[in-house]
Amino acid sequence: MQHGDLVITADFGTSAVKVGVVDGDLTLLSKATEAYPLNLAPGGIAEQNPADLWAALARALSHLRHDIPNLKERATTLVFSSQICGLICADVNGRPLMPCMTWLDKRAAQTGRDLIGGFPSAHGYQIGKLLRWLRIANGAPAKNGMDPIAKILWVAKHKPDISAQTRWFLDVKDWLVHRATGRFTSSAESANVTWLLDSRPGREGWSKTLSKMTGIPFEKLPEIVDATDVVETLTAEAAGELGLSKDAIVLGGTSDVTAAALGSGEVDDGALHICASTSCWISGFMSGRRLNVPNSYATISSSLSFRPLLVASQENAGSAMEWAVRISGGQTEGENLANAFDDMGTPLPDDPYFVPWLAGERVPIDNDLVRGAFHGLALHHDPRAMRRATVEGVALNMLWSYSKVTREKGIRMDGPLSMVGGVAANPDFAQTVADAFDREIRVGEARHAGVLGTATLAAKVQGWAADPFEAAARLRTHTTAHYVPNPDRVEALAMRNTRLEKIRRDLIRSYRP
Repeated sequence: MQHGDLVITADFGTSAVKVGVVDGDLTLLSKATEAYPLNLAPGGIAEQNPADLWAALARALSHLRHDIPNLKERATTLVFSSQICGLICADVNGRPLMPCMTWLDKRAAQTGRDLIGGFPSAHGYQIGKLLRWLRIANGAPAKNGMDPIAKILWVAKHKPDISAQTRWFLDVKDWLVHRATGRFTSSAESANVTWLLDSRPGREGWSKTLSKMTGIPFEKLPEIVDATDVVETLTAEAAGELGLSKDAIVLGGTSDVTAAALGSGEVDDGALHICASTSCWISGFMSGRRLNVPNSYATISSSLSFRPLLVASQENAGSAMEWAVRISGGQTEGENLANAFDDMGTPLPDDPYFVPWLAGERVPIDNDLVRGAFHGLALHHDPRAMRRATVEGVALNMLWSYSKVTREKGIRMDGPLSMVGGVAANPDFAQTVADAFDREIRVGEARHAGVLGTATLAAKVQGWAADPFEAAARLRTHTTAHYVPNPDRVEALAMRNTRLEKIRRDLIRSYRP
């Protein structure tokens, strides 16, 4: 079948899917966003029904078909990107046996600590296990139990019947690709964060050594495919539910981190970008594997021929800003959340400080026990002051991570720093980041960088470019705003950051046993 001229991409986030129709110029012709539930409950529960994600995709596509009536004929390539570090336990037919344990789920925290612990140990890791993980996988499971490997072992311990019935351990995108095609596959990023992947150059693939060491059945891990590989055409059932041609091809797809990297347009080695969404991360492609144990970040293998992608993740960005609006009496639905930050007033020297560790932290400390705090509250502080403090606190928390990452050899510091993600669309936040980092910020397709980055995966099969990187480089011109540091605010934030560094140290100390 001849390829149509359009590509459909779907970027599955924590709370919604963004779906777009993209042409060969990487222009977003039509877009739709559909939400789905996230069940948050005591005990660290953060789960979703995989069927809700599929239903949201179908709803979004119905809107796109209304915008482009001949979409079924013109769009014959479908590509997914999604959140990672989830776990869907599926039976032999791909049917989920329990809700997806999302990346936010922390029920496996103790299981994770048991997995990595033992004698002799250093910083909570049994030394022999740690050295083996570092050598093979270029990292090790986090202490917070949020990685899939801890979740798999948690299910085995607490839900043995489900564990026994499980044929496949799948991440979110893995299940979606199966739902579309009937094949069970995974991508390098999802495999990497299970810490069962051998990421050494020339040896990339599932590691039988790590499978044996952890007790994870090797045969329950799906085939790893490249993001640009054609997995299969849509099944007749999937095509009918989505309103697409049964001859439409589905590509291997990728993670949200790789999609954002491509969508930022920063695809040269050492070129960093920021993605500020529900959580946030600083990331960039690198020429080889990198590992920084003290600051808890490393490169992972991307789904593009295992090219190393440095990722320094932090737990809270947009989630902290939404929380601040909610607890100060504001509305968080739709445009109300953005409007809540339109009038925050003028920053004052005695504004409170904010540490956004509302769900623990990852970089540059890996600690699921620390919690956020306001510091320096006074009687005259109003909701606007608390919102200013939150925006500043998130930006300075990102600076904390950025200051570690930029010490890596080969990091490029020339030119503007690109920022994408829904939070990047907030002008006050973007300006605060420019002032905090003392660096010009270029905001790309903030809310749809993932959709466009995912579309670049189809560049070769569509004949748009030689590879996704060539296509993604064009997105550097998709600039929606520039923010230049304000010298007065740069100085003021530098002084406040010095004070905040002490507050952080004291807060971390207070959570030590």
